Amino acid sequence: MTSQWEFHAVGRRKTSVARVWMKTGSGQILINDRPMEQYFTRKALQLIIKQPLELTQTKERFDFKVNVQGGGISGQAGAIRHGITRALVKALPDLRLVLKKAGFITRDDRAVERKKYGQRKARARFQYSKR
Repeated sequence: MTSQWEFHAVGRRKTSVARVWMKTGSGQILINDRPMEQYFTRKALQLIIKQPLELTQTKERFDFKVNVQGGGISGQAGAIRHGITRALVKALPDLRLVLKKAGFITRDDRAVERKKYGQRKARARFQYSKR
């Protein structure tokens, strides 16, 4: 990566944080210094990451370098999608309306509910026994 990275954005989902750097290029996506196909072997997660690029037809225009940490693979994919969307909006502000309509700009703030004491899980109670 000899040239300067032009745009930087941060995406979040559940407990994952993705730092995304974007520059004009050929459509290469590096995640934690590995190609996207090697980091995310599931096709569904690869599609989630590429959604904002396919929606705006900018798939072959930009290169992305991503550092992602925390959470699981699903949360990481969502965080990367959010970061890529934010970087695209910084680079091309006219894409904001299209990405907003698709729901990619809004951070998905759903997270796992904490377990409460005296219960089996967050909402599930222990089985009641009458006798």
